[in-house]
Amino acid sequence: MSYDMGGRGGPTAGGTNGAHGEDIFSAVDVRILRRFLTFVRPYRLELIGVLVVVLIFVGTQVSIPLAIRFAIDSALGDKAIALDWVIAGFLGLIAVNAVVSFLQEWSAAVVAQKVIFDLRRAMFVHLQDVSTSFIDQTHVGRIMSRIQGDVNALQEFLETSVQAVGDLFLLIGIITVLMLMDWQLALLTLSALPVLVVVRAIWLPYAKKTFRHARDTSSIVNGVLAENINGVRVVQGSQRESVNFSAFETRAKENFSAQIKAAWAAQIMVPSVDILTGICQAIVVIVGGTAVLMGRLEVGVMVAFIFFVQRFFDPIRTLSLQYTVMQRAMAAGYRIFEVLDVPVTIKDKPDALNLHHITPSVEFSNVTFGYVPDRPVLHDLSFRIEPGQTVALVGPTGSGKSSIASLTLRFFDVTAGAVKVDGHDVRDVTLDSLGRTIAMVLQEPFLFTGTVFENIRYNTGATRHDVIAAAKAVSAHAFIEQLPQGYDTPLEQRGQNLSQGQRQLLSFARALVADPDILILDEATASIDSVTEQKIQSALRTLLKGRTSLIIAHRLATVRDADNIIVLQQGRILEQGSHEALVERDGFYASLFRKNYASFDDAMQTP
Repeated sequence: MSYDMGGRGGPTAGGTNGAHGEDIFSAVDVRILRRFLTFVRPYRLELIGVLVVVLIFVGTQVSIPLAIRFAIDSALGDKAIALDWVIAGFLGLIAVNAVVSFLQEWSAAVVAQKVIFDLRRAMFVHLQDVSTSFIDQTHVGRIMSRIQGDVNALQEFLETSVQAVGDLFLLIGIITVLMLMDWQLALLTLSALPVLVVVRAIWLPYAKKTFRHARDTSSIVNGVLAENINGVRVVQGSQRESVNFSAFETRAKENFSAQIKAAWAAQIMVPSVDILTGICQAIVVIVGGTAVLMGRLEVGVMVAFIFFVQRFFDPIRTLSLQYTVMQRAMAAGYRIFEVLDVPVTIKDKPDALNLHHITPSVEFSNVTFGYVPDRPVLHDLSFRIEPGQTVALVGPTGSGKSSIASLTLRFFDVTAGAVKVDGHDVRDVTLDSLGRTIAMVLQEPFLFTGTVFENIRYNTGATRHDVIAAAKAVSAHAFIEQLPQGYDTPLEQRGQNLSQGQRQLLSFARALVADPDILILDEATASIDSVTEQKIQSALRTLLKGRTSLIIAHRLATVRDADNIIVLQQGRILEQGSHEALVERDGFYASLFRKNYASFDDAMQTP
C-alpha cells in the first residue's frame, strides 16, 4: 500500500475517488464543509453568540451613514430633528460600533482556536493509530505541513467566515436602505455590478489552478526541508551541503514563483472593485447632484448615498478576498481529511481480550507476511518461544528478523497463519494490553524531550526509587549521577547530549521499569563499540533474567547464550538450536562461527 501526501490522487474527504481534482477547489466543497462543521458543532451556542454580535455590528454600520444624513439635513434646516440630538446619536453609534467591532473579532478568534485545537488533536490521535507503513512511506515535512499550515488555513477561514456573514448582511442592509431612500438612484448606482460578475467569471479558472499549484509546491518544500534536517549528520558527513542546497533552492524557487502568482491572483479582484467603486460614486455625484440642484433629492440623501456606495463595495472587496481564503481552506480541508481518512488497519476487535497474568509464550504458526501483498518476506514460518526462554534470530539483512518483531507487537497483521502470545492470536487481544505485555528495545534508542527521569519512567507511573533501582540494575546510575542535574538533567533532541551507549542504557532502564513479560531486542547492540558493549551485555543479562525474550542480532557474539538460535535466510528457517547444537551440526551457522565472521552480513559479502 502506498500513500500520496502531496495533495493529489488520494482519497477525498468524503471517501470517494478524488480523480477530478478541480472539484476540491470549487468555491465551497460541500463534503469538506460538512465534515469541518462536525468540529464546529460542539461550539454552536458560542458561534450563535458571535453571529448576534456581528448583526449588531452590521446594524451600527448601516446606521452611521443615516446619522450623517440626518445631521446634514438638520444643519440645513430640512429636518425637525435637533442637530444636538443627531450628533449625540452619531457619537453613540461610533462608540457602539467600536465595542462590537472588537467583540466580533475577539469572539470569532476564540471559537476558531477551540475548533482548530480539536482538529489538531484529532489528527495527532489518528496519526498515532494508523499503520506504521503509512508513517514509513510519508514525508514528515508533508505531515507537518498539514498539521500546521493546512490547519492554520482552516482557522483563517473560520475567523473570516464570521466576518463574511456580517459582510453579506451588510450588503443586504445597504441595498435595502438605498432602495428605500431613492430606488431609481439605487438601481442606477448598482448597474455596474454585472461587470464585476463578468470579471469574476474570467478570474476564477486561473485562480483555481494557481492556488492549487502554490499549495502543492509548499508541501514539497516542507518535505525536502524536513528530510534534510533529519539527515543533517549524513549530509555533513558526505559533504553534500552544496548539492542538497541546490536541490532545495530549486524547490524553493518553484514555490516562490507559485506563491507570487497566487498572490497576484488573490489581489487582482481588488483594483477591479476599486474601479467599480469609483464609477458608482461618480454616478451618485453626477446624477444625485443634478437631482439635488433640481430639488428632487435632499443633500443629506446624496451624501448618505456616497457613504453607502463606499461601504457597499468594502464588503464586496473583502468577500472577493474571502474567496481566496475559501479556496485555500477547501484545499487545506481536503488534505487534512485525507490524513484523517487514512484507514486504521490495526485495531482492536469489538470483543478483544485483555491480556492479564499471562504465561509468556510466543508462537509463530505457519506465518506468511509481506509489506506488499504479492511479495512476501516471510514464508510459512513456524517456531515457538517457551515461557522464560531466550530465542535469538540471526541472519543477513533482509532475512525477516525485524518483520518477526513487528508482527509480534502487531505493528502489522500476517498475510496467512497466526502469531500467538500466551496461546492467543494477537489479533484477538487488545493492543493496549499487548503493549503492556511486550517491550521492545531498538537499535537506535529514541529518547523524548524531557528529563532523564521522565524518559526512564515514561508512561509506567514508576516512583523515583523504582527509576533509580532500574538504572542501577543496568549500570546506568553512575553516568546519570555525573550529569549536570543528575536524573533531572533535560535531554536535548533525541538525547543528543548523551553518547550512543548511554542512550541505549537508558532505553534498557526504561524497559526494566516497564517490567514486561516478553522482551524484544532489535539489534540493541549493533551500533555500540566493543568497550561499551561489555556494559551493555551486563545490563542485558539483568534485563533478560526471568523473561521470555526475543533477540535480533547480526553479531554472532551476542547470541551465544541464547536457549535457541534460529538462523533465517530469505524469510525461511535455515536451521535452529542452541549454539553448541548448531556448531555440532556443522551447518551454515557453524561455518560462520569457525571462520570467525563478526556478523552474517560479513559472510554474505565474502566471495
